[in-house]
Amino acid sequence: MCAKTRVYLLFGGRSGEHEVSLMSARNVLEALDRSKYEVIPVGITKEGRWLQVGDPLRALTEGVAAAGGRPVGLLGDPSYSGPVPLSDGLRPAAHDGPVVFFPVLHGTYGEDGTIQGLLEMANVPYVGCGVLASSVAMDKGVAKALFRQAGLEVGPYRVYLRRDWERHPEQIRADVSAHLRYPVFVKPANLGSSVGITKVKRPEDLDRAMDEAARFDRRIIVEQGIDAREIEVAVLGNDDPIASVPGEILPGAEFYDYTDKYFSGASQTRIPADLPDDLVEEFRRQAVVAFKAIDGSGMARVDFFLERGTNRIFINEVNTIPGFTNISMYPKLWEASGIGYGELLDRLIQLALERHADKNRNATSV
Repeated sequence: MCAKTRVYLLFGGRSGEHEVSLMSARNVLEALDRSKYEVIPVGITKEGRWLQVGDPLRALTEGVAAAGGRPVGLLGDPSYSGPVPLSDGLRPAAHDGPVVFFPVLHGTYGEDGTIQGLLEMANVPYVGCGVLASSVAMDKGVAKALFRQAGLEVGPYRVYLRRDWERHPEQIRADVSAHLRYPVFVKPANLGSSVGITKVKRPEDLDRAMDEAARFDRRIIVEQGIDAREIEVAVLGNDDPIASVPGEILPGAEFYDYTDKYFSGASQTRIPADLPDDLVEEFRRQAVVAFKAIDGSGMARVDFFLERGTNRIFINEVNTIPGFTNISMYPKLWEASGIGYGELLDRLIQLALERHADKNRNATSV
């Protein structure tokens, strides 16, 4: 009898999206088929401690630290195939079957290429995009430059450093007014789930928004507001990715902010989006183009704006570890496209194994 695939589910993390990660992990944990997978939850506290969690339900309800668990670490040494106890001679548990890491870590230190780099050093398969795609997509300014190079249209924007804002705020106020029209959206360049984002309608309100974004990142992006519908497309695959049907977000707040996404329940989704066939196919095409532009693998959710009155399509961003909560668009889009939640997880794990096998074909000596 073949051994089950061991899945290390990584959740929590040193990020402003820590709580969102807990919600996503709960859904993945409940949906993974225990007849196929041996699931080992590994929670990462807000301080960055790794704990192999013995009580995942408590970890997902009360927080990673509250659930206890034994301290573990992942070494950048391929001879170890999983997290090792830090108080047990650095010996991982024996396992004869495949091993896959499943990061459900949104935001910094999880979706930005850092955890992917550690997993690459350890030479273990993992679900989702690699180091390059993760880091590029996480920085909204860098990603927009690549999207534009790939022939996709992006809205007007400016990128500033926190240091420059703190030293020369008057110059940045003038630059925003010279290049963008209000309202604008001020965001941390390297975060998701609408954390730290402010809609600014008047120049006199810019300072507060810049200070809020600067709490979360050293790079700040200011984007011109677009009167548009919010359209999202899910992408799945490695070298030959496929795109889901498009869905539409109908915000319950003035814009689709953190509270609206995860707590208020006021927002609505329309899946599939009410679009003519030609626009459906164009959104799907552009989603794949964006995915390939950052060298994506495994999964991503691509977010667009459809300008009212003109039907111009603007790409907003790519999320390389999209939400997996019960209200998240990524699994819902695939369900509407004929791939249920359980099958989606199966495919992601298989894609991780395939990508790892392909990468191991690379020569590492001359």
